[in-house]
Amino acid sequence: MKEVTFTVLENDPVAPRTFRMKLAGDTSAICCSGEFVQVAVEGKFLRRPISVHDCDWETLTLVYKVVGEGTAALSAKRPGDKVNALTGLGNSFDIDACQGRALLLGGGVGTAPLYLLAKELVAQSKEITVILGFNTAEEVMLADRFEELGAKVYIATMDGSAGTKGFVTDVLRIKNVSYDYFYACGPKPMLKAVCAAVRGSGEVSLEERMGCGAGFCYGCSIQTKNGPRRVCKDGPVFKKEELLW
Repeated sequence: MKEVTFTVLENDPVAPRTFRMKLAGDTSAICCSGEFVQVAVEGKFLRRPISVHDCDWETLTLVYKVVGEGTAALSAKRPGDKVNALTGLGNSFDIDACQGRALLLGGGVGTAPLYLLAKELVAQSKEITVILGFNTAEEVMLADRFEELGAKVYIATMDGSAGTKGFVTDVLRIKNVSYDYFYACGPKPMLKAVCAAVRGSGEVSLEERMGCGAGFCYGCSIQTKNGPRRVCKDGPVFKKEELLW
């Protein structure tokens, strides 16, 4: 874990109440996709956990949704402003578990951490199919970025205004998707449905309310087949076979 003060380069909306923030600073503690950072917000005691959307040696990119006062304050940041964050938190996706064809399933802002994962898989010459779920066409985001990586992208919307009407699991049922391993991130009901619908093994990144973000407070603990686990420290990525729904 490393505390870093970043400088805001960009902080622009990508969907209703959803922003992509690009930061400049020390990213040396960030190793792989699946990790998250804990962002400090002025006047708030607890930091906000946000997954790593993209990262290189000099910049960190976060995608977050405004859901309260803390994230609203982040959305007001402008280029040149400072953002303090704890970096290098959480475990990562296991890209070596995929033999050649990966299926990525994202729901809402849970789409964000799958992008860096996709880049890592492409770097290993693995084929990628991405299924993204949203409520409406207005909320669809990042699909073009996955397509730029060469991924086959399918969209599901609850109201049918874009792509397939329904859930990501409906796309999975309708389309003939070939894969040997899956990765998913999104709301818990979506992840539960995905784990029930997909064949074979895979991993999910859980969204959970966190206090410390480093495993000290046990506020994000869940029960698994291997006993209690802390989402922030033992996760947020867990094997499908570990989870109890």
